[in-house]
Amino acid sequence: MAEKTKMKWNIKDIENWGWKKVPMGATIQEAGNAAYYKTGGWRTEKPVVDKEKCTNCLICWINCPDASIMVNDTKMEGFDYDHCKGCGICAKVCPPKAIEMQPEGGED
Repeated sequence: MAEKTKMKWNIKDIENWGWKKVPMGATIQEAGNAAYYKTGGWRTEKPVVDKEKCTNCLICWINCPDASIMVNDTKMEGFDYDHCKGCGICAKVCPPKAIEMQPEGGED
């Protein structure tokens, strides 16, 4: 299977674009390209898991709206911080309170 190349907008001449060239906002121009866009950069808090408390119930994984919970062999492995937006839903729904929201910029 051929590897997809990352899509990039050529905006070198953007100030000369007319209204017809600017794509309509909030549209997906190509199916299956969400992985190319890192959306976690504006997060102010990030989830951090305490592996000692985690029971691997995966309720965080079920509820994550960004599919940012990494799971391997039915075990919660961590977070995809490139796509996690820091909403805190995972911490809120975690029964053993193993996930804590911490200020962005702290240790991973």
